[in-house]
Parts: sequence; structure tokens; C-alpha cells
Amino acid sequence: MKKVKVFIPATVSNVACGFDILGFPIMSFGDEMAVRKTDKKGLKITKVKGYDVPLDITKNVATVSAMKLLDDIKTDYGFEFEITKNIIPGSGIGSSGASAAGSVYAINKLLGDPFSNKELIKYAMGGEVISSVSEHADNVAPALLGGLVMVKSINPQQIINLPLLPDLFCFIINPKIQVKTSYSRQILPSKIDMNLVTSQVSNFGGLIHSLHTKDYDLLKSSLKDSIVEQHRKKLIPKFDEVKEKCIELGALGCSISGSGPSIFAITKGEDLAKKIEEEVTKIYQETNIEFSTYISKISSEGVSVIDSE
Repeated sequence: MKKVKVFIPATVSNVACGFDILGFPIMSFGDEMAVRKTDKKGLKITKVKGYDVPLDITKNVATVSAMKLLDDIKTDYGFEFEITKNIIPGSGIGSSGASAAGSVYAINKLLGDPFSNKELIKYAMGGEVISSVSEHADNVAPALLGGLVMVKSINPQQIINLPLLPDLFCFIINPKIQVKTSYSRQILPSKIDMNLVTSQVSNFGGLIHSLHTKDYDLLKSSLKDSIVEQHRKKLIPKFDEVKEKCIELGALGCSISGSGPSIFAITKGEDLAKKIEEEVTKIYQETNIEFSTYISKISSEGVSVIDSE
């Protein structure tokens, strides 16, 4: 192949009680990226559509991730990138993670798949540092692997695909305000009450067990964040009202996606997700904030090829 075009799904990370540990892709929304081999060595971004991202290859997550990969496998040719950014940077649904995952996946295809998707995670994480300051895999891992992913460790790398319960859908509302991942991390406390840690660990364990035993009631009682949400929700207008409405309507859980400002709710079945979308839309229509909503089955697939030549 000389050129490949890929679709990279948006991702929900943290998933309430799994800060920097859990994430999953959604099926209905994401970025696209076309990567082409060039005779001249080096990397170049030739076009960006949608939301603005840097053209400077040392400042763009996609090309920094690609450089990390190419440090380990030398070529006598280069690559050009055309990036279609549908995921708003700073939206909390994996915009930088999509760029990082998409670039290494596409280049790997053009190289003949020398790396597995799991092996690509470390290169994608290296690019994510530009936007989030620290390495974390809870967006890039689900974007590359698909499904509900647990990041047990990044050094050494231990990434685990967890079981998905049938009929799990996700509703997302993305207020069009930007919350920088770096700032969202800065506002978190450096010390945490032990009771909160105990609660969080209990919820995380319950969530994992619920997936293996297909226990929806246990899942519902476990999708709760005791540590991060209380601090980050202050950056998100109407968060408490949205969460209260989602739970009232029967959502299994509702919390902040990634660093925010996107809010997600997990439901059993698509009909409830649509009902939640209808009611949450009414709440946000009372504000002067632009927003988008998405409904998707939690996807078992990550980044994929949509065209090649």
C-alpha cells in the first residue's frame, strides 16, 4: 500500500471509578486520517479539516506519535498526513488520543504490520504527552484495541480487554467549551481521604466483577466516582442536573468522560439512551452553550481502515 485512510473512534475514558485505567470507544463518531508514503524522508501534515490542530510536526500529537514509532523502525521514505478532526480538542472524548492512535495504526499498515495493535500503544502514548503532560493509555488503548479496556500498568505495559455486557449503550453530551487535560489534572488534590480511596477501590472491583458475572445491578451500583468527579464537575455547566436526570431515567451510571466537559451515561438498551438524550437536550437548551449529543453501542472495534491504494 502507498496510502491508507483510517477511521478512529472517539473514546470515553475513566468510566466513573476507573481514573486513568478504563476506557471504551464509541461506534458512531470519530476522526479520519489519510497517510501517504512519500519519496522524501520525514513527516509532513499537508491538510487539516475540521477543528484546528498544529501543522508543526513537533507539536501535533499525530506526528509526534509517528516519530516515536519511526525511532524504532527506520525507513528510506517519509509520510504525509491529511487529518480530519471531528472530535473537538479538549472535549474529553479522546481527541488527542484519536490522533495518536490513528497515525501509528496507519503507518503500521503502510509498513506491513510489523507491530501488533497492543505494541502500538506505547508509541501513541508518547504522542499524547504533548496534550496531557503525562503518559496515559485509557484513550489510545481502547481506540486501538476496541472494547472495554483496563490499563493495569503502562510500565511494564499490561493492557486487558474486559468482557462487554450485551445491550450496553452510551449517551454522550459534549458542551462546546474547552477543558484542557493539563488543567483538569492540575485541579485534582495531591492528597485523598482514605475513605474515598476505599470507596473507589470497592466500586472498581464491583464493576470488574459485574462484567464477568453479567450482573447489571452490580454494574449500576459500581459506576460511581468517589475521587475525581467532585472536583472536575465544577468546570462543567449543569453537570449535577444532567447526572440527576440520567439516573432518574434509569441509566446504569453517569459521569464525566475523561477530563471533561463531555458527560456520558451508560444504559441497558438503545431506547433508554434515546430518552436520556431527549431530556438532557432540554436541560442544555436552557443555556447559551452550543452542544452535540451522540448515542452509540459501546464498540468492540477500534481504529479501522476505510480506504487504501
